[in-house]
Amino acid sequence: MLTNNYPSRHLVLIGVTGTDGKTTTCHLIYEILKTARIKVGLISTIGAFAGDTEMDTGLHVTTADARLLQPLLARMVKEGITHVVLEVTSHSLDQNRLIGCNFYVGVVTNITHEHLDYHQTFERYREAKAKLVLSTQYSVLNQDDPSFEYLKSRSKGQVIPYAKTRMEITNLALVGEYNKYNVGAAEAVAKALKISRKAGSRFAGQDSIIRRALQEFMGVPGRMEEIKWPEACLPAGRFRVIVDFAHTPNALEQVLRELKTQKSKLQKLILVFGCAGLRDHTKRPLMGKIAVKYADKVIITAEDPRTENLDQIYEQIVSKLSTEHLALVTREDDRQKAINMAVAMAKLGDIVVVAGKGHEKSMCFGKTEIPWSDREAVEKAIHTNF
Repeated sequence: MLTNNYPSRHLVLIGVTGTDGKTTTCHLIYEILKTARIKVGLISTIGAFAGDTEMDTGLHVTTADARLLQPLLARMVKEGITHVVLEVTSHSLDQNRLIGCNFYVGVVTNITHEHLDYHQTFERYREAKAKLVLSTQYSVLNQDDPSFEYLKSRSKGQVIPYAKTRMEITNLALVGEYNKYNVGAAEAVAKALKISRKAGSRFAGQDSIIRRALQEFMGVPGRMEEIKWPEACLPAGRFRVIVDFAHTPNALEQVLRELKTQKSKLQKLILVFGCAGLRDHTKRPLMGKIAVKYADKVIITAEDPRTENLDQIYEQIVSKLSTEHLALVTREDDRQKAINMAVAMAKLGDIVVVAGKGHEKSMCFGKTEIPWSDREAVEKAIHTNF
């Protein structure tokens, strides 16, 4: 780390943590800063970017340790980057992987049930998240989240609260009620960085920098991503297929709740999902209950089972379901077959949701990562059935 000359001393670092919404919020902030003609870099679950250039990182975790992260930041400084938006996990905070990173702004999107296999208790999980705002000049906090007062009490700098109802920019391309929180967080960061809301020199009329950036932002790959029907399978639009990274109880509920409002009573919501092996098992029954609460048909399948038995994962997901709700559930361990099944049963106007993997390019069986893409699996299922 010393050989990199502490690059964060030459950067305005914006850290974003939280159970859900981290990646989208990071990308929203990044787009605002780019639109403001700030030389900005981004390191998120999706990848690393300097301006419009994607950088090869070799990273396989959201937040790398200093041996990988500091050289990457140093590289950005060398290329003239002045601001960096960094997606931050509770693991990296707890394990002090971010030593040497002096954050100017810290954002906490929310804190809900996740990673209790590692942190053991919700209190310890929340404490890890709070480390981000212990020494930042600005703390951007979700006023609607139950942990708001706790985080506010831990923050040493100026607290900038945000909420869905405080969101100032409307007419967004980004859909979903839950995304209003992500937009609100990005707006609050722009406020902390004193980005003008007046018309920028590159814009005509009354468009502001923030408004232009947010209204043109289409979303992040694997986050509420609607799969386009191939031309060979036209006429398209007979039903919709959505791929989303939702792998926590809160994220799954937000996605399903939003999509349920988009269909009529005669149309069905069909869900394909699973729970990762060797990870927080306490969330599994919660996700099972959320699945049958909103979906008309649920197909439970493999999702990075690693070395854990799929029987055990499935039994834990359905352990709290009534006999009536169990009737809505089908088990198909082969994820491609599960997606094929969902696509085959969908009718005009239905919505198929494939949750849990999102943008990811591999799936872990045993100790081996095999190539995998939910997007490609959906496209294959459409070709097979239509």
